[in-house]
Amino acid sequence: MKILVMNPNSTTSMTDKIVESARQKASAGTTIIGASGTDSPASIQGHHDEALSVPGLIKRLQQAEQEGIDGVVVACFDDPGIGACREVFSGPVIGICEAAVKAASMISTSFSVVTTLPRSVPVIEDLIHGYGLSHRCRKVRSAAIPVLALEEADSGAREKVRDEILRAVREDNCEAVVLGCAGMADLTEWLTAETGVPVIDGVTVATRMIEALVGCGLKTSKIGAYATPIQH
Repeated sequence: MKILVMNPNSTTSMTDKIVESARQKASAGTTIIGASGTDSPASIQGHHDEALSVPGLIKRLQQAEQEGIDGVVVACFDDPGIGACREVFSGPVIGICEAAVKAASMISTSFSVVTTLPRSVPVIEDLIHGYGLSHRCRKVRSAAIPVLALEEADSGAREKVRDEILRAVREDNCEAVVLGCAGMADLTEWLTAETGVPVIDGVTVATRMIEALVGCGLKTSKIGAYATPIQH
C-alpha cells in the first residue's frame, strides 16, 4: 500500500518531520511518500494562506492518481481543499483535523484542541461544527505560537503547548486533547507523558485510517458531490 502524506505548506523541514511521524506508526508493508506544497506559503496561518495552498495541493493529488497512490493524508489542521481533493483522487483522502477529532470522540466523551495562533481558533471551531462534534469539543485553545516556531528547537514552543494542554485539562474538564497543527506531530508521545492524558495527533491517526479504508477496499464515492470535476 502506498500513502501520500501531503504537507500543503512549502516548509520541507516540517514535511520531513510529519512524514517520519507517519512512518513510525504505519503498518509493515505500507510505503509513506512525502510531499510539500509548491508555490504555497511557508506556513498556513489563516484563510488567505489556506487558499494559496490549495492549487498546488490539487495538482499533486492529480499526479498521485496517475502514480497509483492508494490514499492521501492532507497534513494541515485546516483541512484545506478536502472536497476538491476528493474530486480529483479516487482513493480515500483524509484531513488531519477530521481524523483527530473523530478519533478523540471514540476514546473520550470530551476533548479540547490546542493549536498555534489565535486566528486559527475560529477556523477550527467551524471545522469541528461541520464534522458534527461541537457537542464533544470543550474548547479550541491557542498556545500563541507561530507555526514555524515548532521548527525551532530553542523557541520554547513545545513547553507552551504542554502548558496549554495542562490548562485545558484543568479548566475545560476534557478527557483528551487534540493537537491542532501537523507541525506538532513529533511531540505526541512526550506531551502524553508530560500531561497524563491521551494526546492525539491527526497525522498518525489519518495514516492508519487510510490503511483501514484501503484495506476494506473502500474508495471515494464518485456519484455525487465528489464526482470527477466537470471539464470546461
